[in-house]
Amino acid sequence: MNGDTVIALDLGGTKLLIGEVDKEGRILSSKSYPSGYLKQEQAVELICSSLDDFLATARPSGPEPAALGVGLIGLVDAAKGDWVMIDPGRKSPVALASLLQERYGYPCRLENDVKAAALAERTFGAGRATDHFIYLNIGTGIAAGIVADGQLIRGLQNDAGEVGHMTVDYTSGTPCVCGRFGCAEAIASGGGMDRRLRLLGQRYPGSPLLQLASRGFVRAEEVFAHADKGDPLAVRIAGDAADAAAELIMNLVRVVNPELVILGGGVAGSAWMGRELPKRLELPVMDSVAKGVIFSRLDPATVGLVGAATLALS
Repeated sequence: MNGDTVIALDLGGTKLLIGEVDKEGRILSSKSYPSGYLKQEQAVELICSSLDDFLATARPSGPEPAALGVGLIGLVDAAKGDWVMIDPGRKSPVALASLLQERYGYPCRLENDVKAAALAERTFGAGRATDHFIYLNIGTGIAAGIVADGQLIRGLQNDAGEVGHMTVDYTSGTPCVCGRFGCAEAIASGGGMDRRLRLLGQRYPGSPLLQLASRGFVRAEEVFAHADKGDPLAVRIAGDAADAAAELIMNLVRVVNPELVILGGGVAGSAWMGRELPKRLELPVMDSVAKGVIFSRLDPATVGLVGAATLALS
């Protein structure tokens, strides 16, 4: 790499974060752009217009950056530089790395956003200490980046790590957007908890969560706060979420045999999960995880950006 910095882009479900990052993973400048629910073509337009704005208004003066790194929601073919889709309903494949390289003149690499965050852990976080770890992101959704023998596992179609759609509960009847029932994402993610309180709300007509739901999306922190106050609906949803997250972790440990599990994302990083989740992992199945289950020390607000920078730095 010729330059000392790279430009990183992290496109999530609600915002696009763009920043300039140095070789030590330090963010020198950044700017956030709202995204929302976009079709893939619209998202590409947002990426280009926002990057134009960042380079013109938010980048500090200095030497040219060496490369671009982009972390994206959805399915990414990192080898080809293609963004395949956001989800099956928003699929319009685009050779995004080539498009950005031609438009801006910088070498460009792409990766799924959670896999990029796993690379950030591998390069700058707790993943430096081992060649065998799982980075499990529990936020609005659930996904994982799996590193085995020092290599990020992508799978035949680059879809490895979609662990949110592993069934962890066969009795709740909770539907998932994937068409199955009892998936971890449907129970333990922020989006899943919001959907569940609406499904179960009629059984708990006095719950204050229903008033919050009438005004819009109910965040996991609000569910956890009301659980601590003893609201029965919140207690059920929060408890089920912790149970489902624990079951998912133990299933992954059996499949992958990691030395370390790193938890990231807003739900996993909440104080409530930090208190309740470890209690559910005190079982023999976890004895093989020599370095334990830890919460990421990287900032959840910027780990995806640092991960995107890691792509460009490599």
